[in-house]
Amino acid sequence: MSDMGILEAKRPEFDELLTKIARYTDEYEIKSALALQTARYCLMDTLGCGLLALKYPACTKLLGPSVEGAEFRPLGAKIPGTSYQLEPIRAAFNVGAMVRWLDFNDTWLAAEWGHPSDNLGAIWAVADYISRKNLSEAKPPLKVSCVLKAMIKAHEIQGILALENCFNKVGMDHVLLVRIASTAVAAKLLGCDFNEIRNAISNAFIDGGALRTYRHAPNTGSRKSWAAGDASSRGVDLALKARTGEMGYPSALSAKFWGYEDVKMKGLKLSIPQEFGSYVMENVLFKISFPAEFHAQTAVEAALKLHDEVKNRLDEIEKIIITTQESGHRIINKTGELANPADRDHCIQYMVAVPLIFGRLNADDYEDNIAKDPRIDALRAKMIVEVDERYTKEYLESDKRSIANAVQVFFKDGSKTDKIEVEYPIGHRVRREEGIPLLIAKFKANLATRFSPKQCERIIAICENQQDLENTNFNEFSDLFVL
Repeated sequence: MSDMGILEAKRPEFDELLTKIARYTDEYEIKSALALQTARYCLMDTLGCGLLALKYPACTKLLGPSVEGAEFRPLGAKIPGTSYQLEPIRAAFNVGAMVRWLDFNDTWLAAEWGHPSDNLGAIWAVADYISRKNLSEAKPPLKVSCVLKAMIKAHEIQGILALENCFNKVGMDHVLLVRIASTAVAAKLLGCDFNEIRNAISNAFIDGGALRTYRHAPNTGSRKSWAAGDASSRGVDLALKARTGEMGYPSALSAKFWGYEDVKMKGLKLSIPQEFGSYVMENVLFKISFPAEFHAQTAVEAALKLHDEVKNRLDEIEKIIITTQESGHRIINKTGELANPADRDHCIQYMVAVPLIFGRLNADDYEDNIAKDPRIDALRAKMIVEVDERYTKEYLESDKRSIANAVQVFFKDGSKTDKIEVEYPIGHRVRREEGIPLLIAKFKANLATRFSPKQCERIIAICENQQDLENTNFNEFSDLFVL
């Protein structure tokens, strides 16, 4: 290590970005009525996605305490749709894994992408634990409004960090942003002060980042469905450590050779183009119609529009051209054998083939019994994926943030369908008025997969009114979702 020179042991000032995240988490007051209203819809939608995931044994086998019998009653956090009550670190994993399992919760797309509602794992676990602990000490529990504000801040931290910093281009998975955001808001919920929050965040960056190996061929697998639960639980762990006074690391980002930027970003400096506020929650993308990787949402919608025209001519198809953005091409353009549901819901060709054939795309369509239909792979083999520079450009423009795709089918006799182009998915802010009634219907349908009609009615009644929901004690809200 002689080429490193003599190391200076004097502690530097904290990196500015660490300070900004901590200051925002600790001091910023959420005043945006739009953000709070959107957070209510986000809470409903995220919980519904988690409840729907409980239909699938591949998810439920990972849930519950870390070892049999290690539940945490009466103070533990309750896991929605189950009878589990767990200490907050394990509870965060459970909730985080549930809500991400089916790739059906909200999305944020920029230089980096991800799913900000993944942070509900940490928020739910800590808020429920703190509420029940407070009650045991004759103190008031947290209100649901506190949880909505924590969600807004977690969305903002994750989303603003994603605007210009592309972690996937250096091989890292976006769940590192879940760990950072979850750490910050969990620390605040636990009562940490500014310095403790900043210490916790520095440790979250020092953890580095998970590799994206499990999201890409030839290794795509189910870890991509529980990775966010893992990240949110780690955030709770680091926040709890900070509350004990565990130290932080001032130049965790910028330290020469050893810091995050040199080790993980190949020397690139992390940057944020705007200050933290409530922008991300206000503009978040809801995944309303299809449980599919978000870059393909508009491709699926386009394919559905073509279903009636092509369903009886599948054998006559010569080729199918899918036009997409650069990001979609890079992460979900996939040929060859698809090994499992996690592989299929990250393949744009599969996600276009199913609606062309069946006129639908739901979570069950990724399972083996559907995937074995030979028509799916036959259509995939005829697909060509092209990148449109305009789609790529407008995907990144802050006043557009489109996620455009187009699908066109060409037949052996020389005829062809129209090129069906969809620029904004139904969950985009520009289609919010159209999307919210469908989001509420999705929530109600997901509730019905787990609860009796009477229990569903109680949940819906409290979720429909913003003021009533915000004023509800969080532990009482959590109790509504217990089996």
